[in-house]
Amino acid sequence: MKSKKNVKKIEPVESKKNLPITKEQRTQPYWALLNTVFDPELGIGVVDLGLIYDIEEKAGHITVTMTLTSMGCPVGPSLMRSVQTEMERYLGAEEVTVNLVWEPVWSRQLIDPDVRAMLFD
Repeated sequence: MKSKKNVKKIEPVESKKNLPITKEQRTQPYWALLNTVFDPELGIGVVDLGLIYDIEEKAGHITVTMTLTSMGCPVGPSLMRSVQTEMERYLGAEEVTVNLVWEPVWSRQLIDPDVRAMLFD
């Protein structure tokens, strides 16, 4: 049985938006859905970890803009596939694109403050 979902090639892009989206702006349910994707090394959801910068939805096409903790992140490709797979489960998603950006550069300051306090304080 063929899936309706269009899987696009995952590749780096340059962002033109002010990223990341603030916690207060993350009101759509797909933010919580994506936070069920965990970084395997830290056991923290990718949204709480600050890796998901933006999610846009237009007429069934969902674009996720994300980063990794470093360019050499050994679990980067797996993490990106997991993000894509999870978003394909979102109701109404017909096509999912995952864009990888390196700016702004990820730092500990992007981690959710409550999670950061548990990890580093």
